[in-house]
Amino acid sequence: MDEAESTGLPPASIEETGSRAGVSTAEVRRLTDLGLLKTDATGSYDEADVRRVQVVQALERAGVESTELASLVRSGRFSLDFLERAGQRVFSALSEVSFAEVSDRTGVPFDTVAVIREATGGRRPTPDDLVREDELQIVPLVRRQHELGFRRQAIVRAIRVYGDSLRRIAEAEAEWWRSEVQEPMLAGGASADDVTRRSAEISPELSHDADAALLAVYHAQQMLVWSTNLVDGITTGLEQVGMRRPEAALPAMCFLDLTGYTQLTQERGDDAASGIIERLNQVVREIAVHHRGRPAKWLGDGVMLYFPDPSDGVAAAVAMVDALAAAGLPPAHVGIHAGPVVLQQGDFFGHTVNLAARVGEYARPGEVLVTRSLVDVVDRADLEFQSVGLVELKGVAEPVDLYVAVARSGPPGAVRDESADRDRSWHRAHIARTSREKE
Repeated sequence: MDEAESTGLPPASIEETGSRAGVSTAEVRRLTDLGLLKTDATGSYDEADVRRVQVVQALERAGVESTELASLVRSGRFSLDFLERAGQRVFSALSEVSFAEVSDRTGVPFDTVAVIREATGGRRPTPDDLVREDELQIVPLVRRQHELGFRRQAIVRAIRVYGDSLRRIAEAEAEWWRSEVQEPMLAGGASADDVTRRSAEISPELSHDADAALLAVYHAQQMLVWSTNLVDGITTGLEQVGMRRPEAALPAMCFLDLTGYTQLTQERGDDAASGIIERLNQVVREIAVHHRGRPAKWLGDGVMLYFPDPSDGVAAAVAMVDALAAAGLPPAHVGIHAGPVVLQQGDFFGHTVNLAARVGEYARPGEVLVTRSLVDVVDRADLEFQSVGLVELKGVAEPVDLYVAVARSGPPGAVRDESADRDRSWHRAHIARTSREKE
């Protein structure tokens, strides 16, 4: 079965092929003459030729001339035939509908519809630009949100979060493809064409399985978030009828960083550094989830975490410092502050976040530093707080009252120097400093 039959699309003329690929008829003829496109006995093209044009364009943007590619193809060292199957789910042709027409048909303002192209990795379209067929699948969601009265700001944020998050997923897939398929094959003596043929063999099945896995993880994450919304809604309802007293506790933002990671990378190499980050992610994620929190953003050798309950946040931070030490990782330093936060496009913003980051920068290796806001609300028998005093932090107008959070009982973390950790005078001698070197 050829590609046109597999997609249900009839053979296309040279004009139709150019239109769906977004190029002129002359360009399609030029690529055909170079041997990069194929025609059947009637001179018609199939759907795979649209993808071939798209790939050639991408290669030319990367500096590979189409004449060079054609020479490689003629020599038998490379082929674009893998696109007949492997590219079917990835490369999308242009539709016959413009962004302006989509806006008119749906009633959604053009400025909102245009974000669909931005979210899929393209430049901002003009009203006359044609919408790709895969982008048309996003239109119903945007239209439904608009009809329900969603603010444009909310619609745009959601679509951009989709784009940013899924781009990272696509990049992760590309990385394991290189490391687990492409590089081992090339190292074993395979040619570039061997790699593309292997791609044609396994990509369709991998793509299908990846789609299913992606949706499963997405729905599981939805369950967690929706459950939180349900709890909030029910709690609010109980408070409104007087059956429950309002809770004034604010969330806690936590910043955790490894000490000496850059130097370690230089000494041990990138592979060792990658292993350290992998173990960091595993330890932090497990402890955060156990304490009803979650990593909000990974920051190279560190992470920003969100905890709805400040008590859980402090307990998690102390446990993380000890667990990372036990895992043989470089010592971590942590800063936590509780207060109101702003959630936009899946990220947290505001004074609470900024202050928590500054506190984390001031913390020493193996230390969990918290502000007074935490001390006032955390009530756990297994934790205690030791005063540091008022500290001037970089970018913060007023001195901040800081405390070291430690476990009340149990073995100390391997990275902690008890005499240094308990010597609060060391801190007070450095109150005027605006930053602290990371060891």
